[in-house]
Amino acid sequence: MRTEAAQRVELVFSLFDANGNGVIDSDDFELMTDRVLKAAAASDDDAKAAVRAAFRRYWTTLATELDANGDGVVTVEEFRPFVLDSERFGPTVAEFAEALARLGDPDGDGLIERPLFVSLMTAIGFEEKNINALFDAFGPDSQDRITVTVWAAGIKEYYAPEKAGIPGDQLVAATAV
Repeated sequence: MRTEAAQRVELVFSLFDANGNGVIDSDDFELMTDRVLKAAAASDDDAKAAVRAAFRRYWTTLATELDANGDGVVTVEEFRPFVLDSERFGPTVAEFAEALARLGDPDGDGLIERPLFVSLMTAIGFEEKNINALFDAFGPDSQDRITVTVWAAGIKEYYAPEKAGIPGDQLVAATAV
């Protein structure tokens, strides 16, 4: 695994541990889901339901694939070696990417404005300076917007262990663990 991917894994674990108890459990995903949905107040009910389902699937996939001892939590040791496995997590990540990007486009024009992007990413737990660096790396248009497609692709790419020098690396640039 590339160094950049290893840094992304560590950051994702810390974000998924939304309640800060050192492990990932279903409560973490409920907490993160609630924060994200609060940030997406203008999105329609279908988009909100899709994100809620994507977060639930994400937790279910993690618990099924990584909870080696069946204790209902995923430790960092269980998480590290497997979370970037595209065969195990590719479909889950794709569903999450599409749902989150759609949530960022409440008016359905295919474009995501920076303020909502920042709000959603902050709700997940990323640092604002890194979020803005990521948005800039996505190449916003003259009205400071990116496309839904670009964001969804960026999320999927973030979980690819062979990738380096990707826009998503901006999220760990100043906060690498």
